[in-house]
Amino acid sequence: MEKILILLLVALSVASAAPDPRGLVIHLEEGELCLNSAQCKSKCCHHTSALSLARCAPLASENSECSPKTLYGVYYKCPCERGLTCEADKTITGTITNTNFGVCHDAGRSKQ
Repeated sequence: MEKILILLLVALSVASAAPDPRGLVIHLEEGELCLNSAQCKSKCCHHTSALSLARCAPLASENSECSPKTLYGVYYKCPCERGLTCEADKTITGTITNTNFGVCHDAGRSKQ
């Protein structure tokens, strides 16, 4: 119920935003409100708590906290930049409970 209310509030705020020539729902810049990661140029729709509004955010850099995947389309920690891997709990339980945080590492460098 709480998530439905949050999504409704975000949808209303996005719908009431001033029109922009590039569109309201896709290719959103960092800092803009989003409902799903597919809307963001960076492919990361991020929120800091269950009650906060989600905004597009940059992907996690090396040695930054990350989340390997999301079932909901919105992250607490963004996934890693291209070429990096997120070493974290990759179980379905971690994904459902949003406790699957890890750290971005360069896969090529860690094998050497």
